[in-house]
Amino acid sequence: MYRFDESRRLRSKKDYGSVFKHANKTSTAELIILHQRTTLKTARLGLAISKKAIPKANQRNRIKRLLRESFRRQTLPPVDVVVLAKPGIAAKGNKVIFEKLSILWNKLAVIYEK
Repeated sequence: MYRFDESRRLRSKKDYGSVFKHANKTSTAELIILHQRTTLKTARLGLAISKKAIPKANQRNRIKRLLRESFRRQTLPPVDVVVLAKPGIAAKGNKVIFEKLSILWNKLAVIYEK
């Protein structure tokens, strides 16, 4: 069984603060991805999914599961990523969300492979 390992998560307030303060932004109509290069060996993911954007807890949890699974399947360069959801994403199907995320992860790979 797969676990979202702690080494692949943004855990502390300091980590999130650093990304929010120094981040570059990439977005779609449903998602905003804040990202910055890191000195670590792996990419790390942080989620900031608000009740304002997705009022129902079961929908927020579904979106978070999709985000984590999509991130797990990607091979990204060492980068810290925080994903923010916009209102309306909960109405999208899983397949559509995965496709949008795939596009965003590919953009990140191109940006940081330089």
